[in-house]
Amino acid sequence: MSKIRMTTPLVEMDGDEMTRILWQMIKDQLICPFVDLKTEYFDLGLKERDRTRDQVTVDAAEATKRLGVAVKCATITPNAARMEEYDLHEMWKSPNGTIRALLDGTVFRAPIVVAGIDPYVRTWKKPITIARHAYGDVYKNCELQIPGPGKVELVYTPADGGEEVRATVQEFDQPGIAQGIHNLDASIASFARASFEYALSTNQDIWFAAKDTISKTYDHRFKDIFAEVFEAEYKARFEEAGIEYFYTLIDDAVARVIRSEGGFIWACKNYDGDVMSDMLSTAFGSLAMMTSVLVSPHGYFEYEAAHGTVQRHYYKYLAGETTSTNPVATIFAWTGALTKRGELDDLPELVEFAHRLEKATIDTIESGVMTGDLAAITSLPNPKRATTEEFIAAIAARM
Repeated sequence: MSKIRMTTPLVEMDGDEMTRILWQMIKDQLICPFVDLKTEYFDLGLKERDRTRDQVTVDAAEATKRLGVAVKCATITPNAARMEEYDLHEMWKSPNGTIRALLDGTVFRAPIVVAGIDPYVRTWKKPITIARHAYGDVYKNCELQIPGPGKVELVYTPADGGEEVRATVQEFDQPGIAQGIHNLDASIASFARASFEYALSTNQDIWFAAKDTISKTYDHRFKDIFAEVFEAEYKARFEEAGIEYFYTLIDDAVARVIRSEGGFIWACKNYDGDVMSDMLSTAFGSLAMMTSVLVSPHGYFEYEAAHGTVQRHYYKYLAGETTSTNPVATIFAWTGALTKRGELDDLPELVEFAHRLEKATIDTIESGVMTGDLAAITSLPNPKRATTEEFIAAIAARM
């Protein structure tokens, strides 16, 4: 049959370990038989990032600015053990952090809901979407290991030659650690606008939560900017739409979320959103059952799986053992990117293909064929626990 044509390439960012294996299976069996796939390919596997001294990550982000839409495989953020395992030149920072810093914007993550996979929290009836700020905080930090007694300060030196400002972080009398983080007013305002626009587009209430009672300057700045943007630009639109925005402390938000029915957007700072999106995806069924997209105020979109590289399954795969790794989030990263490419390029057949692939994936699970993580928790009778290959083949057969 003739394949669906693309006019503009996607930025394709390959990754690591088991998700890299899934990546190729998805392309070979679920996309390329139907789509004349056009991509600009970047290998963000850890070995290539180390070889290029992480320049490949920057290049991929710059290509996303040029082409507008990217799809990314899960990647390793190295720790000390990975330094030794891969013989790295240095402990490279999170590629997601690097890309998000260059693109700015907000990450929206929502659970993929299917019949037979019931939330662990019995009150949840509707999906909860995390809006995660995608700039700054610990993902673009500066850290020091303090060898002994001494003073650590924050120092601001005005570019115009004005008076220097200093604040003592800690007077150390013994070894310790210190960390400096930052954010930008413009990025916080973009985060607020993206969150409010998403709430209007989906007609959902939105919550924002931080810890301004403790962080009286840093977190309080987030609170103030959200309030200013809402009052000046969105209050009347929210009233007309019949939806609500409110701010609360992060610990109060957690309690409210657990008691809620769902069906709202929870806006979080970068680290909070990282942690809480994993909590939500697991509580809704599986880490592999969540969509994730970075929406930049500059018109860039980057789709990815919200989970890691599934290291344990990769070692089993290398040993020749069968795995039952869930590829759903990675499939939906591809369908999200193809949908957006089709929308931007006015290719309705590409959009329709992406929707069909999503439906085939969900229908496969709801028919009782699923990977081990879902088979262990499903309420469907007599589920078939499929291997990774069997599950993808079942989706391909439905396509």
